[in-house]
Amino acid sequence: MPLLGILTRTSWGELGAHLTGPDVTEALRLSLVVSFWALGLSLLLGVPLAWLLARVDFPGKALVRSLVLLPMVLPPTVGGVALLLGFGRRGLLGPWLEGTFGITLPFHTSGAVVAATFVAMPFLVISLEGALGGLRPRYEETAASLGASPFRVFLTVTLPMVAPGLAAGAALTWARALGEFGATITFAGNLPGTTQTLPLQVYLLLQDSPEAATSVSLLLLAIAMAVLVALRGRWTGGASLRNGAPAAATTTDPPPSDPAPSDPPPSEPAPPNPAPPYSAPSDPAPGDAPPGGEPHDAAQPDKPHPSRAPKAASTAPSWSLHADVSGFNELTLHAEPGTTIAVVGENGAGKTTLLRALLGLTPRAHADLRLGELDVTGLAPHRRGVAWVPQDGALFPHLTALGNTAYGLRAQGVARREARAAAQQWLDRLGVGPLAHRKPAQLSGGQAQRVALARALAARPRLLLLDEPLAALDQTTRAHVRHTLRTHLAGFAGVCLIVTHDPVEAVSLADRVLVLDAGRTLQDGPPAEVTRNPRSPWVARMLGRNAWAGQASGDGLALAGGGRIVAAEQLSEGSRALAIIAPESVSVHRRRPDGSPRNVWPGTVREITASGSRLRVLITSAEAPDLIAEITPDAAAELGLAEGAAVWSSVKATEVTLVSL
Repeated sequence: MPLLGILTRTSWGELGAHLTGPDVTEALRLSLVVSFWALGLSLLLGVPLAWLLARVDFPGKALVRSLVLLPMVLPPTVGGVALLLGFGRRGLLGPWLEGTFGITLPFHTSGAVVAATFVAMPFLVISLEGALGGLRPRYEETAASLGASPFRVFLTVTLPMVAPGLAAGAALTWARALGEFGATITFAGNLPGTTQTLPLQVYLLLQDSPEAATSVSLLLLAIAMAVLVALRGRWTGGASLRNGAPAAATTTDPPPSDPAPSDPPPSEPAPPNPAPPYSAPSDPAPGDAPPGGEPHDAAQPDKPHPSRAPKAASTAPSWSLHADVSGFNELTLHAEPGTTIAVVGENGAGKTTLLRALLGLTPRAHADLRLGELDVTGLAPHRRGVAWVPQDGALFPHLTALGNTAYGLRAQGVARREARAAAQQWLDRLGVGPLAHRKPAQLSGGQAQRVALARALAARPRLLLLDEPLAALDQTTRAHVRHTLRTHLAGFAGVCLIVTHDPVEAVSLADRVLVLDAGRTLQDGPPAEVTRNPRSPWVARMLGRNAWAGQASGDGLALAGGGRIVAAEQLSEGSRALAIIAPESVSVHRRRPDGSPRNVWPGTVREITASGSRLRVLITSAEAPDLIAEITPDAAAELGLAEGAAVWSSVKATEVTLVSL
């Protein structure tokens, strides 16, 4: 109704005359000067203040935030009185400002600027603080791991990603400063040409010319509406960033039906890398990795991965790893150049904490880190030469795939043309070259993960940290990317740590498997050794085996949850051990079996899942822990297995392996 009141009472025929009068145009000019100066002061003071409130914890933070936002709820005239008592000629600071610097704020244009800034700046602070608080630190941490300094990270990652919140806050701040009335008239007065802004002009016109006051009010209304329409609901400060980059449409990775055109590969040779830590061998042709998988990964997880290709002689420096980690994680890591270590463990075992400690990004754990002969313990994350691929990839949403991949090289001072040429080569190697000019929101989850991997490899790190890098890929793409990654790791002169829950990745990519439990090393050895003798039920189950903990007794193991299992081998009486049973060693029957099996339990089929060309049957029993059997589909059909079916399971004593703990 108030808006309709202004529209219906406006003298449309006299609108032009009312708005072009000398008093109105002078007030409009002054309002623009005051509002833009107030916006500048708000940006100068409000941006650091918003950063402080969003990113720094300090005593009294809640009180400081309350004081910053107080002008939003304080009556404007009370704010004007407070300004007068603080900066007036008889105020707390007024006499000092006038005597020392000759500055007099009340009844001066500068006073109108101060009043407008006082009431408008909270809009900028609250909007930008929300945007900064919603921006996950992982983007900035990833940029630092690629070699970007804190200032470069702020300019190239933080600022672009919070730009919507900053723009929204700036627009609201300017609009609020333009319409300020109460604090201005109380603190700066109503002097024509000096402090008489457009809202004050409306107040005066209401007394002598209500029609003109209505016309000027319509102008201010139009400006306010234009600002709000332009913001389109984004005044909360970039809410779309609070859950990270825009979600991809799918987590699988089908070939794009309409790939964006990409620039042709540069005709000039690839630029030399300044002091490269390694020289990546050229990739095999795409045909070397068949679409359905890769020859090297066709083996079961319990078989050791194939030997690595011999590294070509190179004069490039190599980087060994030595780290003493303390805090939540308590362990020592040592690896020679070219070593790939798979880090496995249950959720909460400290895998990601270990990676962040090596990056210098967490207070939970500290790493005394030496790479080659260089002690990087005291260096900032961007100076360590440690590249990181987090679980979600953390691609910068405002950059294309090519811009993301070239980011690390640009941060290290490589010329833009050379960095983009090298980035395009890495994207081509990982099979996403045609998508170089797409932004992360236009990529599937698998495509984005491959771009993140290319970005880390292109940065030429001394230490490469991969946090479940293939988790978002479908099986076919995962096999191809695993093959490509193994090819590059074969020529990597540093050390690579891969956090994974996939036994195929652990066996096929790694020279060693590091098993963590509550931040400590539970097992560290070659994949074949860990596969044969897992030292925890979780590791055994990850590798696809049944694992039951218990205590050696007589001719077998007294299980921790009750029951007993007989084994051909014997351990010292009372020693703790694991009974390891391969799923293919479990026989399934519909009736109690006859013959020689020493371990026979009744049970119920709880779940049947496909595993390649075989079926994995989960059997529950009151007499033994849950057991997984692996059988053929024909055997399942012959037995008539279905969920809920009553069955008997049996295991020969010779098929049980006991591992001392």
